[in-house]
Amino acid sequence: MSDRPALLRGIRAWLAFFVVCLVLSGATAFPLVHELRWTEDALRALSVPEHLPGLMEWIERVRRGLDATDAEYPFLLYGTDWLAFAHLAIAVAFYGPYRDPVRNIWVIEFGMIACAGIIPLALICGPIRGIPFWWTVIDMSFGILGVLPLYAVRRKIKRLEALTLAPVTTSAVTA
Repeated sequence: MSDRPALLRGIRAWLAFFVVCLVLSGATAFPLVHELRWTEDALRALSVPEHLPGLMEWIERVRRGLDATDAEYPFLLYGTDWLAFAHLAIAVAFYGPYRDPVRNIWVIEFGMIACAGIIPLALICGPIRGIPFWWTVIDMSFGILGVLPLYAVRRKIKRLEALTLAPVTTSAVTA
């Protein structure tokens, strides 16, 4: 039974990592206008325009679009505030598996399904919205990278479940 505490620690460590990533991802959706200006300045300081002009052109275009939106239609950015809130709200849901992983494995599976959903969303909406394909690939990578820790957590929860059920099954057989 010594595996149980180690599995629980591993599950909780992966969940903490995943929640921190979700919260950071959500929090960065609030200050988009300022972040993009900082990103553009940092890329220029690193000489990115000379090495990756396509990336720089895209960042400049997005920054101009955000600046114009912020100046003329700031209420549209309210949508990214809701995006940020959704990340934060989803992060809270992972407290259930942190507390009781076996009982709340469905939250992990929901997260895995959501990660998988990123790929068709990016492939469908990216071209409709004029997103360059290479940026769509970056967006899809969040689904792939997000599912990896969740898959590891799910496997650990299944092992924890087997350890938890093993004594019940053994005692039921001997009775």
